[in-house]
Amino acid sequence: MKSLNLAYNPRIDQLRWVAATVVFLYHFHLQYRVHGGTPLSSPWLAWITEGHTGVGLFFTLSGFLFMQIALFQKQFDYRQFLRNRCLRILPLFLTIFVLALSIGRDKFAPADLFYVFATNLGLAPTSYTPITGAAWSISLEFAFYLVFPFLARFALEQGARYLVKLLALMLFFKLAAFNVNEHSTLMYFSTLVGRFDQFLIGMLAAMLFERHGGKIRTHARWLLPLSVGVVVLACAALARYASFMPMTHDRFWIFWSMIESGSWACFILAWVGAGKVFPAALERLLSHGGKISFSFYLMHMAVLNVLAGWFGMPVITGRHGLDTFIALAVAYGAAWGLSTLSYSAIEEPFLRMRHSYGKTKVGAGA
Repeated sequence: MKSLNLAYNPRIDQLRWVAATVVFLYHFHLQYRVHGGTPLSSPWLAWITEGHTGVGLFFTLSGFLFMQIALFQKQFDYRQFLRNRCLRILPLFLTIFVLALSIGRDKFAPADLFYVFATNLGLAPTSYTPITGAAWSISLEFAFYLVFPFLARFALEQGARYLVKLLALMLFFKLAAFNVNEHSTLMYFSTLVGRFDQFLIGMLAAMLFERHGGKIRTHARWLLPLSVGVVVLACAALARYASFMPMTHDRFWIFWSMIESGSWACFILAWVGAGKVFPAALERLLSHGGKISFSFYLMHMAVLNVLAGWFGMPVITGRHGLDTFIALAVAYGAAWGLSTLSYSAIEEPFLRMRHSYGKTKVGAGA
């Protein structure tokens, strides 16, 4: 997705594709288990069985991208920044929210309208059905948008130590909240107490890249596989000690978001620094996947639910592994196609209405 505020970098779009695909694989695996499939058990595949970690990549990437813009622009207009964010997020988000209200019409209460600001809390209408359940994270993302211009200003004035001080405070808040919330895992998973540090870590990664980007690019070819290993090991540790399902009241989750975001920050730095890794045609395809990733993220659960409800786990060849792969390919292709349609019909017209919110105009549309 091109930006008026920073030179376009297809590597950022490709990271969005990675995040959306990891979340998709996680939800496909859940559906696969419901329909009698053998669950994955290898710790090296925990990035799938704990694929909710893709949300952590999304949050870390948001902090990284917007801090890159702040470092380039130095200052920008708060009103125009929020206008752009609303044009980017609200059209599709409100579409999903209205769908959730319609599905839950028999349980509707007027107060449910206020959940549009907090789909991550309580009994939000979007949480009544799995097909709109992914919307919980959008409220956290938008909360970050509301405060980011201030965070960026203070970080530019005081340097990285300002963000480190905030991370220390966040760690204390996590420690303080643990003993007074018996559902601490869900709290850490879905609230700002558990997730705000991931945006901060992404911002720190952007500041690190600005200072040491040359060295990162020089060594990116070996840093990239190393960073993948770090992500895989982090997910394996989560699966081993405190898997998200079933939810437990475990101290591991006090520190998990920082571990998760730190590992993804390593991957972001290596991926952005690596330049082109794949053939040009595949690079463009992955960049398109990033462009439609918001639609893909919000709509893929509906696709999986529809396919599972109508067809279940298909038996085509009689070979379980091959049939599973076919089902996965069909579901991913259907989600990709529907997301491309959604991006074109709902997102793109509003994206063309955005303006630069910085001092220097670049490119053609963030």
